Amino acid sequence: MALSGFLFLSWRLFELLILIPIVGMLSYFVHQYVHANLLTPDYILVLFIVSVIALAWAVFTTIDYLRARHDALFVGLFDLGLVGALIAGVYYLRFVTHENCTSLSSGLGNGGFYLDFSANKQCTMLKACFALGIIAILAFFVTFLLALLVARNHRNDNRDRVVVKREYRSSSHNHSRQRSRSRGGAGGSQRGSRDMGYGRPAVGGGERRTSRRSSQRREYMV
Repeated sequence: MALSGFLFLSWRLFELLILIPIVGMLSYFVHQYVHANLLTPDYILVLFIVSVIALAWAVFTTIDYLRARHDALFVGLFDLGLVGALIAGVYYLRFVTHENCTSLSSGLGNGGFYLDFSANKQCTMLKACFALGIIAILAFFVTFLLALLVARNHRNDNRDRVVVKREYRSSSHNHSRQRSRSRGGAGGSQRGSRDMGYGRPAVGGGERRTSRRSSQRREYMV
């Protein structure tokens, strides 16, 4: 696994840790409004829907990373779309930043000095969702960049494999041609040697005939 792929999976797990609390807290609000038979406000509903889609997408691409790696460009573009959707959800919830969710009071009573700390549960949960939504925006933008890097590395790996296959095929083809040439040369040399061997007895037979004729001539002269 390349470094870009390892970083991509690490950031995906980080996104899961961010999105699970967002979905859990916002589902609490959605349940309360549905139970009261009221319409869920847009500042809760938009971020809730986007968070659910982002959580499902993060789980799918983490489990099926080997297949998603081949479509890393599409994964990066989808992450970029989630960045825009999360920005919209956080924008609807921006009013929470001006709310004071905690109160602290002190005084003297029968038991002496006391401190009274109280926090608005719903306000605190909405502020937490707002902060985690901003972190999710940054995380998905990082995975968008890492997905582009994974796509580039995967494309380069495929090119290297194609080049190696072509070189292997060309080398095997040249080797087979050399073997066929060597066999053809050996056959030609054998044929040539046979031809040379076939001509030698003919030459020997001619010499014997000429020697016999010369000996007969010598006998007549005597």
